[in-house]
Amino acid sequence: MSVASHPSSSSTRSSSFAPGWTRGDWTDFADRLLSAAREYASENNARITFPGAEGGYGRAVDGLEGFARTFLLAAFRLTGDDGHGLEDLAAFYRRGVAAGVDPVAADRWVRMDEHPQAKVEAASLAVALDMTRPWIWDQLDAETRQRVIDYLAPVVGDDTYPKTNWLWFRVVVQTFLRSVGGPWSQDDITADLALHDQLTRADGWISDGFERSYDHYVGWALHVYPVLWPRMRGAADLAAGRIADVAALDRYLEDAVRLVGADGSPLMQGRSLVYRFAAAAPFWAGVLAGVRSTSLGSLRHAAEKVVRHFVDVGAPDERDILTLGWHGEWRDLAQSYSGPGSPYWAVKGLLGVMLPADHPVWAAEAEQLPVERGDYLCAVAAPGWVVSGTDADGIVRIANHGTDDALEGALVGDSPLYARIGYSTATAPLANERAWEEPLEQSVSIVDGRGRATHRAAMRLIDTRVQNDAGGHVAIAASVSAAHWISAAPAVHRHGSGLVGEVEVAGVVEVHSLLRGPWEMRLTRVVSLEPHLNARELRVRVGGWAVSGDDTDSDVDGAQALARSGAVRSSLVALHAEARARIEHRVDASPLGPRSAVPVAEHPLLVGEWLHALIGLAADDDAPSALSASVEHDGTHLVTITWPDGTVTTSRLTQTGITAVASR
Repeated sequence: MSVASHPSSSSTRSSSFAPGWTRGDWTDFADRLLSAAREYASENNARITFPGAEGGYGRAVDGLEGFARTFLLAAFRLTGDDGHGLEDLAAFYRRGVAAGVDPVAADRWVRMDEHPQAKVEAASLAVALDMTRPWIWDQLDAETRQRVIDYLAPVVGDDTYPKTNWLWFRVVVQTFLRSVGGPWSQDDITADLALHDQLTRADGWISDGFERSYDHYVGWALHVYPVLWPRMRGAADLAAGRIADVAALDRYLEDAVRLVGADGSPLMQGRSLVYRFAAAAPFWAGVLAGVRSTSLGSLRHAAEKVVRHFVDVGAPDERDILTLGWHGEWRDLAQSYSGPGSPYWAVKGLLGVMLPADHPVWAAEAEQLPVERGDYLCAVAAPGWVVSGTDADGIVRIANHGTDDALEGALVGDSPLYARIGYSTATAPLANERAWEEPLEQSVSIVDGRGRATHRAAMRLIDTRVQNDAGGHVAIAASVSAAHWISAAPAVHRHGSGLVGEVEVAGVVEVHSLLRGPWEMRLTRVVSLEPHLNARELRVRVGGWAVSGDDTDSDVDGAQALARSGAVRSSLVALHAEARARIEHRVDASPLGPRSAVPVAEHPLLVGEWLHALIGLAADDDAPSALSASVEHDGTHLVTITWPDGTVTTSRLTQTGITAVASR
C-alpha cells in the first residue's frame, strides 16, 4: 500500500470521537439481539424464523439460518463470560440442537443432501458447538451427539463446494467432527487450505473465488475463519506452520481501517451488504490474532464505529430485528436467495464479546480512524483501487479499475455491486432491476440511439498508484475495457455477479481516474470502434455519484450538474466544449432512500479524443461554491490539472500500448 497524507482542512462536522462502548455495552447489545431472536423460535427451538417474506430457498432454510447464525452469537457470549449467568441461553440452544438433528422432530434442520445452504449453516453450527462444549455438547446425551455427527458427516468427501469462501465451511466442520470422533478427511482439509492459498493476493487481500471478487468477504469470512479455526479443539496440529495467515490479516487491516467512514459506515460495495456490521469482524479477528501493525485501540474503535453506525440509524429496528437492507429494510439489496434469517451473519461483527473482561483490548485507549485524523490517498493493488479519505466530511471514496466479480476478459454485464468506477461510504450504487441492465452512476458508457449503455466488465487493470512527489499528491488508477452491450438472459438466482446474455461489442474504452481530496478527474477516450458502427450515431456518457434519500434537489448549468440529498453533494463538470450535463432521477433504486439523483454528461463520440470530467463527492457544507477546474493534456500521457482549490498537479499516465484508429 502506498499512502500520501496531507493536513486536513478544518472540519465542519462535529467530532465523531464520542465516548466508547464498554464491554457491558457490547454484551448488552448482543443480548438484545438474542432475546429478540428467541421470540421467533419454533416449538423445540431448532428453527428461528424471523418475520418477513419467505427467502429464495424456502421457510425451512430460513429457520435453519436464523438458528445457526444466532447460535454463533450465543457461542461468543457463553465463551466470553465462561457461561456465568447465561444458563437459560445455553439451555435454549441446547434444546434446539437436540431437536434439529432429531429426524422425527417437526422443526428438524434441513440436511445437506436436501439443500446446499445447509452446508453454509453447518459451519456456524460447528464453530458454535466447539466454543460451547461445556454448556452444549458435553450436556447432550450420547444418541444426540451421534445424530449431530451424522448430520455433519456428509461434508466429508463432498467435492461440490464452490471454490470460494465456502472452503472454510468444509474445514471447520471436519475439524469439529475430528475432535468428537466423527469422520474426516486429511485430503479434504489439505485441498481446502491449498485453495485458500491460491486465492490469496498481494498485501493480505484474498479473492472470493477465481473471479476478481474483492468485497467484505475478504474480511468477514476469508480472514475470520483462519483466526477462529486454529482455536478449535484439535486444530493445532492441522494449522501448524500457517503463520502466513496472521501476517496476511495484519497487512490487510492496514487497508481495511482506511475504508471506514468517520460515521462508521463501511464501504458500500460488494454482495451480501445485508450483513451490515459483519464488516467489523476482521478488526476483532486482528485482536484475536494479535496483529502488530494496528493497535488494539484502533481495532476496537474501528469495530465499534461500524456497529454503532447501524445501531444509530435503526438497524436493528424497533423490534431489535435485523431486516434485509442496509439501514432500514430494502429487499432489493439482498441476493435472490436471501431470507429473513440471512442478515444475522452480522453477528460476526460482535466477535469481540467472546473476549473476557480482563482482555487488554477493553482497557486499551481508543485511537481514531485514519479518516478522523486527516486526509489521505492510498493505493490497494489487489482489487485495483485507489482511495481518498477526507477529514472535513469523513467520507472515504475509491476509484475501482480492477474489481468486477468476473474473470479477466469475460464479457458479462456490470454488477452494480462490483463493476462501478466509484464506491464510497456516503453513497450506494443503484441496485434496482434497471441498474443491473444499464450502467449509469459511476460509469463511462457508449450509448446508442436506442438508449442502450455499454458495460465494462471484465476490464483490464493498467495502473494503481499514488503520485507523491513535486508534481503533487494524486492517486491514479486506470483500466481498458471492451465496451459491450448485453441482452440479458433470464436468471433465477443472482449471487451478486453481472448479468449474462447475448453480447455485442462496441469498441475499446480507456479510463483513468486521478483522485485528490473530494474530487476525481476522469479521463476517457474511445480507443477504437467496431467497423460496423457509426460514431455520429453514438455518444459517450460519463456518470457521477448517485445521491439518495427521502428527497433530492439538483442544479444544471450547461456542462455542470449538481445533485444533493441531505448533507451529501455530488457534482460533475464536463470539460469538453460540446458536452452537456443533466441529472438522471431514479425512484426506489437505492438502499439509502426512495429518491436518487445522478449527475451525468454526454459527449459526442470522437475516436481517439480525450474527454475530461471533474467528479466530486463531499458534504454539502464542505464543497467549494465554485467547481472550476482546468486540464492541460498533451494528447498522450502528460496531464496538468488545476483543481478547484487552486492546486496544480502534473501527472504522467501509464501507457497502455493501445493506439486509436480513425473515426468512422
